[in-house]
Amino acid sequence: MTTFLGIDVGLNKTGIARSSGNLAQPLTVVREMDKSKLVEKIRAHARENQTELVVVGMPEGKLAAVAKRLGMRLRELGFRVVFWDETLTTEDAIRLSIEAGVPRKKRREFEDAFAAAVMLQSYIDAHRV
Repeated sequence: MTTFLGIDVGLNKTGIARSSGNLAQPLTVVREMDKSKLVEKIRAHARENQTELVVVGMPEGKLAAVAKRLGMRLRELGFRVVFWDETLTTEDAIRLSIEAGVPRKKRREFEDAFAAAVMLQSYIDAHRV
């Protein structure tokens, strides 16, 4: 079964989602401002989950360059990386979490992982993996 990681890059925290097959699910939120340490933490999750593809969300504005550098660094480490538009994924994740009855505290704690899952699901749906 194909395993993907979805990465929603932020300045202070980064959401990570995974998929096995056709369903993306939130995995964790990494609170790390040092991007070298962040890459190592993502690398550990990718290896632990036997990841075949890392889907890095491409935000708008200043974060786009940060996401691009992170994805390129993961490529240098030997991972297959694609970049995917993440526009409005946080808003979609919040809306879906509310509809699913996720408590506010858990939504805030994991909103970046939920956003990564929404972005990864978008990629999966578009490619019918």
